[in-house]
Amino acid sequence: MTSRSRRLFFCAAALLPAQDDAVFKTEVKVVNVLATVRDKRGQFIRDLEKNDFSVAENGRPQTIRYFARQTDLPLILGLMIDTSMSQERVLDAERGACFRFLDQVLRENKDKVFLMQFDMGVYLRQPLTSSRKSLDETLPYIDTPSRRELQAQYGGGTLLFDAVEKASREIMQRQTGRKGLIVLSDGVDTGSETSLSSSIEAAQRADTIVYSILFSDASYYSVPFGGGMSGEGRKALMRMSRETGGSFFEVSKKHPIDEAFNQLQEELRNQYSVGYVSDEPVRVSEFRKIQLSVAKKGLIVEARDRYWARR
Repeated sequence: MTSRSRRLFFCAAALLPAQDDAVFKTEVKVVNVLATVRDKRGQFIRDLEKNDFSVAENGRPQTIRYFARQTDLPLILGLMIDTSMSQERVLDAERGACFRFLDQVLRENKDKVFLMQFDMGVYLRQPLTSSRKSLDETLPYIDTPSRRELQAQYGGGTLLFDAVEKASREIMQRQTGRKGLIVLSDGVDTGSETSLSSSIEAAQRADTIVYSILFSDASYYSVPFGGGMSGEGRKALMRMSRETGGSFFEVSKKHPIDEAFNQLQEELRNQYSVGYVSDEPVRVSEFRKIQLSVAKKGLIVEARDRYWARR
């Protein structure tokens, strides 16, 4: 080989991609768990450290690699408002509380919120935004169906489960950060194609917590109009929150809706973020159980109990 040929050979070799980069490139998948910790009186515990926590996956202890207290991660929230006729008398109070909640919680240019209403259909009224102005302008138009819409209704009823599934799959699945759906409803579903279990699984796949606020018009579900349906609604909302790691709040004369939002706001400000990398490679996409616990006795941990391990 001549000296000119050798120079051309080495120049060409330098332009080829390094083979090792292609062979050893891997993706580390971190499982993030958001948790709140309370004592038996319901007070938030704010001073725990990484070593106070332990986490197991499918019964196998895992090593906590990442830990943050009162995390400053961006908030991605969805306000999910039930606008079916059973909510007609409480809707004004809900809208007012939503205004005040956004006033206190939303950090413009950091947090994002979308507005979705559901009744006989599911409607995204305001896509994800950091703009208080856009949210303030949209909220007044979230209302119960008009007489014309009711007359034109085909099927349906109150599509709560469809709404949670749609928000999780079409919006939250694409987002990163602290993700939560705030559901304001009496919990009664009368027409969804999606089941309660499937809506919960959709939220879990999207790593999204469901916070439920039960606000019902007690007179609407008196015996002539449905009897025990409100009790079933309470159970549905409680299950949604429990299985996704969120909290359930119930509005009453003694506990007004602003109090529920204040408690929710406190919860969002007192979260621990715990992260680990599973010791079991993902060969098949599946749900895996998570057990997050603390060493100190008498403390209650609220966190999701499973996650979707995606291949």
